[in-house]
Amino acid sequence: MKKLLVVPALIALIAPASAQRPPYETPAPVAYLEDLSSGAVLYAKDAGRRMPPASMAKMMTAYVAFDLIRKGELKLDTMVTVRPETWERWHGPQAGSTMFLSPGEQVSVENLLYGIVVLSGNDACVVLAEHIAGTEEAFANLMNQRAAALGLRNSRFGNSNGWPDEGRTYVTARDLATLAKATIEEHPQLYRKFYTRREFTWGQTMGGAAITQANRDPLLGRVDGADGLKTGHTEEAGYGFTGSAEQNGRRLVMVVAGLDSFNQRVTESVRFMDWGFRAWRAQPIVKKGKRVESAEVQLGSEDSVGLIAPRDLSVTLPAGTIGNLTAKVVYQGPLKAPIAAGQHVADLVVTTPGVGEQRVPLVAEAAVEEAGFFGRAWAGLMALFGA
Repeated sequence: MKKLLVVPALIALIAPASAQRPPYETPAPVAYLEDLSSGAVLYAKDAGRRMPPASMAKMMTAYVAFDLIRKGELKLDTMVTVRPETWERWHGPQAGSTMFLSPGEQVSVENLLYGIVVLSGNDACVVLAEHIAGTEEAFANLMNQRAAALGLRNSRFGNSNGWPDEGRTYVTARDLATLAKATIEEHPQLYRKFYTRREFTWGQTMGGAAITQANRDPLLGRVDGADGLKTGHTEEAGYGFTGSAEQNGRRLVMVVAGLDSFNQRVTESVRFMDWGFRAWRAQPIVKKGKRVESAEVQLGSEDSVGLIAPRDLSVTLPAGTIGNLTAKVVYQGPLKAPIAAGQHVADLVVTTPGVGEQRVPLVAEAAVEEAGFFGRAWAGLMALFGA
């Protein structure tokens, strides 16, 4: 039976012994900021509160599509027909943000994704949802399946675009950050392709002029390294934003929600992200490839495997601090063969006084094959006699 194993890490760590969190005040009723490079939560204000996501729900619609594209079940060049019934429901001022699709129009999956991510098109979301799952309700089931797989325990989706639905759709700031992280890390090429687009042209005015709309992301062009993700606004939800930026190897994800105006969302999003980069710094702790510990392996060709850093590992600390850190290796063990070289099998958990725990990955140093018949028999015999 596997159990959680905790081993003191045999590495030297230098960082603050009495670090204090840098102060920050925000007018946002809900705010969350995480350094994905270290797993450090830099700021959290009511981050577990269930709230309507508005158009930030479209991040899950895009994530589901990205996942299907990666699996080969959805093609970017597939043409989709806009159902007249869908157009009738999702056009005009009463239907909110739009891609300006037309009834019976043929549009590619790629362009629908631009319409969702860049233009926040409610129409584009429903057209893509119906193409993927037949109905928007069936697509919402897919969204909830993906949410469960990602561990979004306090989020549920009732539709594809975040349109108010009497509370059936809700999220938390922490869950939105987790969704953003999964999008960035699992689909890096699709993330860059769609979320960094500054504007997109689709549809025509009554006079026949092409309609170009700008990406509403308030960080693009205002914060170095900004490259996503999604704004949201309804009367019920207020103005919200889930955003990300990367500077000097540090990637931050932020969420703000419940703000009062478009301009306040811009100002606070930029200020919040700037604070995350200025008030905190990266402290290198382990070089790529360095062995931190070893872990016991069950029923393998080897009885242990080295645990190494998959990249240069750092923790996040308040700027201008020095002192000592403590670290431990945590994994569910003994590990069971087969194990692939580079497989994520353990975590290095670093504790900083005044900051809390930060968790970074450790991977298997080498492959470990399953033991042969006699090896398994011997291991069973030893287990029988408690050896």
